[in-house]
Amino acid sequence: MQDRHLFEYAVIRVVPRVEREEFINVGIILYCAKLKYLNAIFHIEPEKLKALNCELEISVIEENLTAMVNICKGEKMAGPIGQLDLAGRFRWLTATRSTVVQCSKVHPGFCVDAEATLNQLMQDLVL
Repeated sequence: MQDRHLFEYAVIRVVPRVEREEFINVGIILYCAKLKYLNAIFHIEPEKLKALNCELEISVIEENLTAMVNICKGEKMAGPIGQLDLAGRFRWLTATRSTVVQCSKVHPGFCVDAEATLNQLMQDLVL
C-alpha cells in the first residue's frame, strides 16, 4: 500500500457582505508538509456573488484570489509573505480575518497525491 501523507486544507470563500456572514465557497488551499506541497485553486461564479451583493467588484475578488495562489507558489510578486516557508505561507493565508475573501477553519486529512486531493476537494466543496 502506498504511503498516505497528512495534509491540511481550508475552503476559500467570498463573504460579499461581512456583516451578514453569508458566504460562497470559491476555492481550496491545500498544504502537505511531507510532500512539500502548497497550492490553491479557485473558481468564481459572478452571478452567485452578485446575488448576495450587486455592488461587489468581481475583478477585485479575482485579484485577491490570484494573490493567494501566487503566495502559495512563492512567487516574487507575492511580496514578503510569498518568501516565507510553506508552513508560514499556509498559516498566514488561513489566519482568521474579517474580510470579503477569507478561509474556513483548517481541516486535516490523508492523501497519496496532493494535487489530486486538491482537485477532488474543489469538485466536492466548490463546484
